[in-house]
Order: sequence, then C-alpha cells, then structure tokens
Amino acid sequence: MRTLTWLDALTMDRDPNEDDSVADLSFEAESPVAPPDELLEGLPSYDWLLQGRGGQVFFPSLESLGRSQDPASWSSVLEHSRVPVVTEEVAREALVSFVNSQCCYSSAAAGNIIIQELRQQTLCRYRLETFSESRVSEWTFQPVTNHSVDGPQRGASPRLWDMKVQVPPMFQEDTRKFQVPHSSLVKECHKCHGRGRYKCSGCHGAGMVRCSSCSGTKRKARQPRRCHMCSGSGRRRCSTCSGRGNKTCATCKGERKLEHFVQLVIMWKNSLFEFVSPHHLHCPGELLAKARGENLFRDENAVVYPIVDFPLRDISLASQRGIEEHNTALASRSARILQQRQTIELVPITEVHYWYQGKTYVYYIYGTDHQVYVADYPKQYCCGCTIL
Repeated sequence: MRTLTWLDALTMDRDPNEDDSVADLSFEAESPVAPPDELLEGLPSYDWLLQGRGGQVFFPSLESLGRSQDPASWSSVLEHSRVPVVTEEVAREALVSFVNSQCCYSSAAAGNIIIQELRQQTLCRYRLETFSESRVSEWTFQPVTNHSVDGPQRGASPRLWDMKVQVPPMFQEDTRKFQVPHSSLVKECHKCHGRGRYKCSGCHGAGMVRCSSCSGTKRKARQPRRCHMCSGSGRRRCSTCSGRGNKTCATCKGERKLEHFVQLVIMWKNSLFEFVSPHHLHCPGELLAKARGENLFRDENAVVYPIVDFPLRDISLASQRGIEEHNTALASRSARILQQRQTIELVPITEVHYWYQGKTYVYYIYGTDHQVYVADYPKQYCCGCTIL
C-alpha cells in the first residue's frame, strides 16, 4: 500500500467544484518574453526582424560636406564686440556679493581687502550642437482585446523613414514609440500556450498550502488546542493565487492571444561639443564652460560648415574637429542630422590679486554676469567647504 504524500493529501482535499481543467495547465514557463522565430511569419520589407531578434536601425545616407563656410569679416565682428572692463569697484562688489551668499565666509574680510592687481583676459568659447534623429524598429506585442487588428490584409507596411511624425522643438531631446501600420499578426500566447493561465507554483494547483504556524500538524507544539491560524485543518489558503490554484498569464493578461506588431522607436538627441581657448589662469575649466558670455558669432542651419580664417586658429581647428566628431558619431549610431548650431562667445575672466592682514590672496571673476570663484578665502569659519 502506497503512503500518501502531503501533495496527495492536498489534491484530495481540493474543492470538488473547482475547475478540473487546472490539472491540465502547465506551470509558468521559464521561456523568454519574445516568441520563437517560427511563430511569426515574415512581413514584406520586415523579414530582417526575424534574423538575430535584434532591433534594426534605418537611416538615410548623410549628405557629404562639399563646401566650406565663406570667410567672415572677423575683424569687423571683433571690433563691434566689447566686453566691459572689470574695475576695482566692480571686483570688490562682486566679492562682497559672493561672500554674503555663503554661510561660512566673513563679509568683514571682503570689505577690508586691498586690491593690488587686476589681470584681465577674454577667452573664446566655441560650441557645436547637433540635433539628430535615429529610428529603430523591433517586434513587440500586446494582449488582444476588442480593438481591431491592423494586419497585412489592409495593405503594405510603410518603410520606417516614410512614416511622418511630429518632430519636437529643435535641440530638445525626446523618445517616442509608434506602431507601424499594417504590421500586426495575431498569434496564440507563447507563454501560456493559449490557455490564459497557468498552475500556481506555490500550491501546485491545489489552492491550499501547509499551515506555516503548525507546519501542517493541526496543533502547535506543546499546546493541546488546535491551531487557530488554520482552524485545526493543517492547511491555509495559498496567498500566491488566493486559493484559486492557478494564476492569470501575465503576458497575455488572460486573453489567450497576442497581437504582434512592428514598433518604431524614434530618438531625438542633441549632441554637444565645447572648446574654450587656452589660458594660463587657475580657474576651473568646468566653470568657464558654463559661464555666461557675449555672443560673437552664431550659425544655425540644417548643416553647418567649419569656421575658417578666425583670428584665433584654435577656434577654427575646434570647429573642424567638432563637426568631424559629430558626423562620425552619428554615422556609427545610424542617425540623421536635423539641425546644427555653432556659436562663438567671448567669456571675460579677471584674476584679482589682493592683500589682507599681511598676506596676498587671489580670486577670479568670470562671465558677463560677474560670477566669482575663490580658491582660498582668508576668513572661513568651517572646514571642508569647496565653493564653485
């Protein structure tokens, strides 16, 4: 005579009114989310999606840059661009304003400094922004509901770059997803094999599990009374499936069928290239990159071309390098250029040497809005403060 196991007892104790079809269900499969290749037949122009299971990127060929920018009259531009000179009064007011905004700096010291020297320099900052668009296509799916299915019977699917979409404002990054028309295929759910549910792995379809309080003995150890957690039955309702013995398929949401379709993912990205002309001052470069400057030159178009004959050769070289880097990067990730913008700004920076209580100190005033960077302030109340 075979001894009944705990699982046999649970099966025997199941509600006789419960749907017997649960016994025919399989447990949740450990299959990947994507369906097998043989489940999806090819679509015209989209057969490549079944090869390698990866997304496919489409892009039109970039136009070759066949011309250079016409030389501008830089001498005239520079002549009409004037950055205000920082005087001792302006330098002192900028320091006092900065110190008053800090919690650990003494404003008394800022008011009593003796300015010894102002070393002023104007830097050139070049920026190139490239706003691009890339398109990736991939198979995806959703549960079949009551909505109509847009399949190949309604016509041929358009090529991805033929799909017209609303482009976001220039130089503002965004990502959007669209369903490719006429690409839908309805198939049985590959996760539950069209059943819409699967056996609960917690109770093996029984709906009941051994009571964790009494370990199925119906009474707690050393206590004559029956276990109050399971009312002396030794079993409790399975919390995983709420006693149903099965769970709704999470893939098809119980609908049994899936609508597979090609999804277009469009990514708009703004790439940035920056260059600040060389200098010998000890002001952090990240501050100068963010500093407010006076606009000297601005060129915005579908495609911009390298700057030539600029008085500062480093700026011309930076323009050429930035455009080449962006073109190479965009080609490597299969993107097309929608708009480019390049600018040259004049960023003033002043190195202020001052004397206070027998020692010499330095601080910097940078940008047209007179931001301050202090490397070593004489009256600092707390340690470890880094002010940028």
